[in-house]
Amino acid sequence: MSAITFNFMAKVVLDGKEYEFDELSDEAKAQVTSLQFVNQEIQRLEAQMAICKTAQSAYSGALKNIVDENS
Repeated sequence: MSAITFNFMAKVVLDGKEYEFDELSDEAKAQVTSLQFVNQEIQRLEAQMAICKTAQSAYSGALKNIVDENS
């Protein structure tokens, strides 16, 4: 998988090589836009996973408490 980063100066760094966004082809710009979207979606999903793991831990702890009380 290629490493890609973006910075506020409208440059794209792909595998250590820097490109001016404005100088990319329309097709390349579309790929950059898609990568940005996907990266944001991954971040959103990772946050959702953290929420779900926290809830899972809480439910598991609550279940353990209930089972222990009834033993």
